[in-house]
Amino acid sequence: MAESSSRKLLVEVCSAMNLMPKDGQGTASAYAVVDFDGQRRRTKTKSRDLNPQWDEKFEFLVHDNESMASEFLELNVYNDKKTGKRNNFLGKVKIAGSTFPKAGLEALVYYPLEKRSVFSQIKGEVGLKVWYVDEEQPPPPPAVVDEQKVDAPPPAEEKPPEVKEEEKKLETAEAKKEECPPAEAPAPPPAATAPPPPAEVVNPPAALSANSKQAEEKSLARKRPDNDMTGLRSFSDDRSRSNAYDLVDRMSFLYVRVVKAKRANHEAVMAIHAKLAIGTHSVKTRTQTDKDWDQVFAFDKEGLSSTSLEVSVWVEKKGADDAVADSCLGSVSFDLQEVPKRVPPDSPLASQWYALEGPPESPTGNDIMLAVWVGTQADEAFQEAWQSDSGGLIPETRAKVYLSPKLWYLRLTVIQTQDLQLCSGSEAAKVRNPELYVKAQLGAQLFKTSRTKVSSSSSSSNPTWNEDLLFVAAEPFEPFLLISVEDVSNGKCVGHAKVHVASINKRTDDRSETRSKWFNLVGNESRPYAGRVHVRVCLEGGYHVLDEAAHLTSDVRATAKQLSQPPIGLLEVGIRGATDLLPVKTADGTRGTTDAYVVAKYGPKWVRTRTILDRFNPQWNEQYTWDVHDPCTVLTIGVFDNARYKHDEEGKLTKDVCMGKLRVRLSTLDTNRVYTGSYALTVLLPSGAKKTGEIEIALRFSCSSWLSLIQAYANPMLPRMHYVRPLGPAQQDILRHTAMRIVAARLARSEPALGHEVVQFVLDSDTHMWSVRRSKANWFRVVGCLSKVAAFVQWIESIRTWLHPPTTVLVHMLLVAVVLCPHLVLPTLFMYAFFIVTLRFRYRMRASITMDPRLSQVDTVGHDELGEEFDGYPTTGSPDQIRVRYDRLRALAGRAQTLLGDVAAQGERVEALFNWRDPRATGIFVVACLLASLVFYVVPFKAFVLGLGFYYLRHPRFRDDMPSTIINFFRRLPPLSDRIL
Repeated sequence: MAESSSRKLLVEVCSAMNLMPKDGQGTASAYAVVDFDGQRRRTKTKSRDLNPQWDEKFEFLVHDNESMASEFLELNVYNDKKTGKRNNFLGKVKIAGSTFPKAGLEALVYYPLEKRSVFSQIKGEVGLKVWYVDEEQPPPPPAVVDEQKVDAPPPAEEKPPEVKEEEKKLETAEAKKEECPPAEAPAPPPAATAPPPPAEVVNPPAALSANSKQAEEKSLARKRPDNDMTGLRSFSDDRSRSNAYDLVDRMSFLYVRVVKAKRANHEAVMAIHAKLAIGTHSVKTRTQTDKDWDQVFAFDKEGLSSTSLEVSVWVEKKGADDAVADSCLGSVSFDLQEVPKRVPPDSPLASQWYALEGPPESPTGNDIMLAVWVGTQADEAFQEAWQSDSGGLIPETRAKVYLSPKLWYLRLTVIQTQDLQLCSGSEAAKVRNPELYVKAQLGAQLFKTSRTKVSSSSSSSNPTWNEDLLFVAAEPFEPFLLISVEDVSNGKCVGHAKVHVASINKRTDDRSETRSKWFNLVGNESRPYAGRVHVRVCLEGGYHVLDEAAHLTSDVRATAKQLSQPPIGLLEVGIRGATDLLPVKTADGTRGTTDAYVVAKYGPKWVRTRTILDRFNPQWNEQYTWDVHDPCTVLTIGVFDNARYKHDEEGKLTKDVCMGKLRVRLSTLDTNRVYTGSYALTVLLPSGAKKTGEIEIALRFSCSSWLSLIQAYANPMLPRMHYVRPLGPAQQDILRHTAMRIVAARLARSEPALGHEVVQFVLDSDTHMWSVRRSKANWFRVVGCLSKVAAFVQWIESIRTWLHPPTTVLVHMLLVAVVLCPHLVLPTLFMYAFFIVTLRFRYRMRASITMDPRLSQVDTVGHDELGEEFDGYPTTGSPDQIRVRYDRLRALAGRAQTLLGDVAAQGERVEALFNWRDPRATGIFVVACLLASLVFYVVPFKAFVLGLGFYYLRHPRFRDDMPSTIINFFRRLPPLSDRIL
């Protein structure tokens, strides 16, 4: 009998930090209670310690391995009532079972303590290690037990001698019954005359089955944690099963499953194949000799021009001259009007034998086994079937799902080197103070430390750096991280060392510091030992590795699985079809054609629809789902023309053509609502923006818990490590582009490949490149944001100049009310904002999915500016083009330079008031401050505000057209612009 696997969950409660004092004396006596699957464990109490250290390990039995992902581990921290005044709640932690790592991947993770209710006062963190172990269980013992082994006590508990004897008798009787079964079963004795013995023991198999049944019933009836995430998981699973294609139209396909053929004779037969003919379609199966075909063909019913299907069987025979010729064994025809329909979840249609009708000279008795039915794209056989609208079984035209590689940040801290063997005696005389640096390489990534000089006594020199080098590592990892010490003076390598990447420790936060290690440096053949280097290396799991633009990110989860939270919603996307697509290439050199497919990316999951060949109005009608962990993320959808499936015919690999893309920010979607519509596709070319067609999609963002969705808005955008140990903007930009290249390279190695151009177009890998168009777009975005402020200033100016006297009088009354009742200012302001924003709900902007050409400023730039945007790096333009672009860039930079100088001058004028650079101006300011202090000492503040307001709102006949005295005084303060060369 095969061994069964049992799973144990191990939880190590390490410590807690910064607990809330709850014993009334400024401290707490904390203990932790861990619950999982109806099992509870408790730690010891740490008396009067707000940072307790438990270091206790507990084991939990996992009753059902498959349902472990839907379980929750809950830890509650309490203040012990024996040592404190009250048994107070100190916080809780809930960990989803889907985040439990296997043994060997566990790491210390500090979880923030959560509140039990809104009014709970909770703070602090608790450090846990959680992992599971799969153990092999031996098979159950047989029914017949050896007499020599019966005396051995069971491992569970010790039994009395009389129970052992009774058990031995029962097992011996059972064994005899099995060896010699009676002719007829005896009648059972009456219960009153033959009562069962008081210590009756059942045989081991019966006990085992009863215990397993009881454990199964307990597993099914045990209480689930009261958490919305469990409901969400079942909610998403049920919806994905029952409504797998509810956002798209059902497409009718004619399915033909050809299984095998039965021939009347086998003489001189080399191979056999079947041919299917319907309308303009004619396709044949694989050629087999002694194997079944078992192939499925799917014909799009909309593209069929015939009402009958003919299936024929052909054999290959050798003639007298060894020439191979095809001979028809017969055929069978089907009327499409009589073909049955099948819709899942109906069971598959059974295949049947059909007699082949051939020519009169052909032998009889030839049969073919096949099944014919009409189904939809929801049929289980559709994905592996030969598809008429996508070219058959071409791998590059099939629908596929891709996953981005799991990315880690690899941190290498170079501390110092020792015992460096720099050079021999003659070379040492030439170079007295050599310059050294450390170079590290992981795959194609190469980073260097700063240079440091070494003293002339090389034997005692220990250069120190203490610098961090950060790499992007993708699973499966590169085999080695290469560390080398380079000498700048002679350009030679002092020595190198290799670090096995798979053996590097992983950490989830900055609290657990990995140990540093010494590695011996290997030199050349004459110097096998060149010294040693002291480094600290670890894989950072607490960061999210950005592989797309920060403002367009679709996933913000940390790399470490332990830090992941359960999903808060489900995103369903139905890719229905496209209309009015423009021809991209020519077919047969005479007419234009388009072979379109769609790529959608959200999180690490990429989906690619099948390619519809030679259609300007393709209909995909495919539906996909994603788990949503953060609502403030973006879904990207791109349309492409497939040019890769013909690379074998033409002998070269061509790139797919981008036809446009859409972006959807999930936070702009209403929950549990279906958005269906057609959206324009616009692609930017060196000649300008061009509309390439429209795509029809359907979206639905489902969420079963409003509380979890609202709570997501209060969480930080990125994991904790991005704030406690932030990365610099330049470093983060380098790492982001490195991650993009790694993702593109890995997806390009898939089968079928997702091209570099597709991945880069979806990820917007060129957003860092200079573009006049993007600069104008960002400038007008800033102007648009400041236009509201400018409109408010103009409104104040209109009140100040009495353009509308009734409004100005009302503002005077409002000013008096504000001065006399200042405590009503904030309530009135927020109430006004409440009513204004609420009334604008009726006129809110619906979900904006299409790209905005006007906002993108595609019509305000010339061809040369667009050419500059599409120019590569380094440039490939002609000298005249580069001269024009450089002059234009100098003009824009001159305006920015003047603007920066004006802003700096205003700040320097403010500083000039205090540093006595202009003694007379600063003296006037000092006297004005003294007079102002005396005035404010005598005049009440309310009277001053009221008088200042009335003075500012005075009638134009009391005004002067010239600037005020204060503005004139400020403009005369000296800036530092006169000291610039």
